[in-house]
Amino acid sequence: MRAISPEATIGILGGGQLGRMLALDAKRMGYRVAMLDPTPNSPCGQIADQQVVASYGDLAAVQRLGVMCDAVTYEFENVDVRAVELLEGSGVRIAPGSRALRVAQHRLREKRFLRDQDIAVTPFAAVTTADDLTSAGEHVGYPAVIKTAAGGYDGKGQAVVHTRAQALQAFERLRGRELIWERFAPFTRELGIICARSESGQMVTYPLTQNIHEENILAFSVVPAGVPAPVEERAREIAQRIALGLDFVGTFCVEFFLLPDGELLVNEIAPRPHNSGHYTIDACTLSQFEAQLRAICDLPLPAPRLTSSAVMVNILGSGSGDRLLGIPELLSDPAVSLHLYGKRQALARRKMGHFTLLRDPGTPPAQLLQTAREARKRLSWGSASAL
Repeated sequence: MRAISPEATIGILGGGQLGRMLALDAKRMGYRVAMLDPTPNSPCGQIADQQVVASYGDLAAVQRLGVMCDAVTYEFENVDVRAVELLEGSGVRIAPGSRALRVAQHRLREKRFLRDQDIAVTPFAAVTTADDLTSAGEHVGYPAVIKTAAGGYDGKGQAVVHTRAQALQAFERLRGRELIWERFAPFTRELGIICARSESGQMVTYPLTQNIHEENILAFSVVPAGVPAPVEERAREIAQRIALGLDFVGTFCVEFFLLPDGELLVNEIAPRPHNSGHYTIDACTLSQFEAQLRAICDLPLPAPRLTSSAVMVNILGSGSGDRLLGIPELLSDPAVSLHLYGKRQALARRKMGHFTLLRDPGTPPAQLLQTAREARKRLSWGSASAL
């Protein structure tokens, strides 16, 4: 497939922060950007040349976006797969394709795909009835995580259960939705790896990150992850197998559980740039977003190089004000890079931005994390009157 050179128009389904960062790299490289999102003045819409204001299920609007663009991608996996299928059927160049999206946006299909690829996952079962719940408890076991098969993120639509009573309570709360029962994995660390694959089959992977969550939302990503070399090599090999198995084009993330014996279980696949890969903007020779653009446009995809150790720190809203305080104090460290997403309301637990703290290569991960925790304390939320 021909390469798409700058001055062409890139389309993005989705208007959040991932779309915003993708659009910023696209504009830097000389592309025009058109995007579709139901919210006017979305984070991505603030950067794009054109925004189609419509829902992801508005197929006529999706078709209009396709007509505007030389290539289309999406910034999150909860877009309507029919929109991707429509663009494919219309001859629009869209990546990743509908098969990859269909698998990655549905936890049951994702787990079955991984199992068929002989990639280790935690034991699981589909749950649609109370009888299924009983069977899963008996044959898959406790403790477990009951999740919606589609639509959940950042811990939404899931519950950890240790007893049948808790499982029934979770089942009632999530009733009417397709569910998956996953045996809880006794992990020692959560890890992630970013991989990108181009239309012509070039493939690159990024360093493994250690991901630390707080209340089910990613708080810190530390790179290097500080794991043995064989673990990192195994993670790279799994990511590459997934890319080939899905004929994936674009950037994606594989999230892992690291078990005490060193085994890796795949937790999930995110079929787009990922929160844990934001460090690549400041700490790599090629960001995950430029890799996405190069991949979908079939431009050369050079192997990224880590230029420093880094920690990515999410900045979450508190619900107590919409003004971020402490920025001068945070930026007193010249090795801190701040990224804010243009969101107006700092709702509790909402991702409002992130900062990346850079340190010399070889800095121990524990030291990186401690420094990042101290830096985060400089920030708080307040009202305009607090300034």
